[in-house]
Amino acid sequence: MKVRVVFDLDGTLIDSAPDIHAVANRLIAPHGAEISLAQTHSFIGNGVGVFVTRMLEAVNLPDALHEDLFGQFKVAYLTAVNHTRIYDGVVDALETLKTTDHALGICTNKLIDPCMAVLDHLDLTKHFQTFWGGDSLATHKPDPALLYAALADLGEGPCIYVGDSEVDAQTAQAAGVPFLLYTEGYRKTAVEEIPHTAAFSDFADLPALVTRYAVSQ
Repeated sequence: MKVRVVFDLDGTLIDSAPDIHAVANRLIAPHGAEISLAQTHSFIGNGVGVFVTRMLEAVNLPDALHEDLFGQFKVAYLTAVNHTRIYDGVVDALETLKTTDHALGICTNKLIDPCMAVLDHLDLTKHFQTFWGGDSLATHKPDPALLYAALADLGEGPCIYVGDSEVDAQTAQAAGVPFLLYTEGYRKTAVEEIPHTAAFSDFADLPALVTRYAVSQ
């Protein structure tokens, strides 16, 4: 049975925080500021605009810098790939899902061009049939429109969403889609406080969870 499996990206399939951290600090260094890697983790999830807002608040820089830093961030983000790594077990899990004829897609708040750049760099693009980023539509997660669009591209059949964060959980809830929570990503709260269908810490467990919990929509 074919299942439509849609994935978040940052914190779910890849650990991109070191690259985002480096970009952020390079941009705010001229203003005498810097953020920690832990802060970077906590700011990720709602797209670049929200990231920049949270960053400015954290280092007490004026909102007037937002537009300029947002523009610089979007440009720098395109080549911020060298310190990003794929989480252990991801490639094997994706290959197992593909060999069992499941249809795979990406639904992320990362802007689509940086999304494709890092997927290409890590040789992950070939595993997916559709890609939706934070600027692909007028809205972004937790609005369910991106997830609906990804699922529509994958055709018919049972579906499931895989992510690592509160935003991902809210998106799945809004779309009425089962949610598998990867616990080793960028979540900000305890696992039990995040609504989920099932949780996992090892990607070796993912194919079986997809088979068990995917439902028709």
